[in-house]
Amino acid sequence: MTAALALAGAELRRVVRDRTALFFMVLLPVLVILLIGATVSGNTATRVGIVGGGSGPLAGRLAQDLGQAPRLETRAFSSRADSVAALRRGEVAAVVDLPSDLDRSLASGGSATVAVVTTSAVAQSAQGALSTVRAVVARHAATVQAARFVTQHSAVGLDDALTLARTVEATSPPTQVSTTVVNSTANTLPLGFSYSAPTMLVLFVFVNALAGGAAMIQTRRTGVFARALAAPVRPRDIVLGEGLCYLLLALGQAALIVLVGALLFGVSWGNPIAAVALVGTWALVGTGAGMLSGTLFRTPEQASAIGPAVGIAFGMLGGCMWPLEIVPPAVRALGHLTPHAWAVDAWVVLLSRGGGLLDILRQLAVLLAFAAGLLVLASLRLRRSLAT
Repeated sequence: MTAALALAGAELRRVVRDRTALFFMVLLPVLVILLIGATVSGNTATRVGIVGGGSGPLAGRLAQDLGQAPRLETRAFSSRADSVAALRRGEVAAVVDLPSDLDRSLASGGSATVAVVTTSAVAQSAQGALSTVRAVVARHAATVQAARFVTQHSAVGLDDALTLARTVEATSPPTQVSTTVVNSTANTLPLGFSYSAPTMLVLFVFVNALAGGAAMIQTRRTGVFARALAAPVRPRDIVLGEGLCYLLLALGQAALIVLVGALLFGVSWGNPIAAVALVGTWALVGTGAGMLSGTLFRTPEQASAIGPAVGIAFGMLGGCMWPLEIVPPAVRALGHLTPHAWAVDAWVVLLSRGGGLLDILRQLAVLLAFAAGLLVLASLRLRRSLAT
């Protein structure tokens, strides 16, 4: 055990002295989290869909007012199904569902309810858009009520009264706005940094582990393993030392991303026990991948060049770059052949559904199977190389 700890310490010191490795492990993940988080938040937080309303002037004016509202970008949909599908894909932050009989109800002196539909995945990030929608609907309702008052006490028609009311900008109680949350079992991560932080944790721990295989190759080429075996050191101590080194690096990078996400970007990582279990399990997957990389590639340059490319490809398939909910079912099934998809699924359960440890046991079991397979294969290959 002492020999294993000494080997792990030597490997860790080598990594700490490598400024390039530190850049990819420390600075780059933070920059990517910031870039993707800000991009995802900015693209969808104020975009809303509009559906229904019929062809009446009142519904048309309300849709027009929404389109002209500050901090809102509207998109018209021909059917409610299309609008909800776009909402679940993250193309809009909310859908304003105008009743088809809005004009008839208001013209006859009745009332109308404007529903604002959102999902649990974007409910928090869409609060600004929802506030703006409420203000526009309330102003529209005040105008309609003022026009009614004019028609009740004069011979002026409703259209002329509406024109007059808009000029006067009278105030009145707003039309009721109800917010309905659909798809409470969300299949995507929340928008913004709550999306970029966990996905980049999954991506970079794996990518840097694969690239870190170069250190093992360099250690073998410089004869460190051979000199260690000449001393009273067993091959299994070397395997254990390498595994401990990769595990500590993976845990360190994951802990850094968690802390940066929480302190700088306000990311809530969900149930603490479940989050720790998921991070630890993913670190084991990264450990197995890194050790296997060190035994598969022949030169450090191959590990540094090919390893990250493989890791990024797995990340794309596994939902680190975009939600798997927006890809065809065949691609989604292919993505779940990688451990990344199972890790992202577990984060969805924790961050979007408020799940706990019991809710991600299936994902953890699959990830542990991946980790066990990678670790066993890497250990066998390393022991074989030490014996030759």
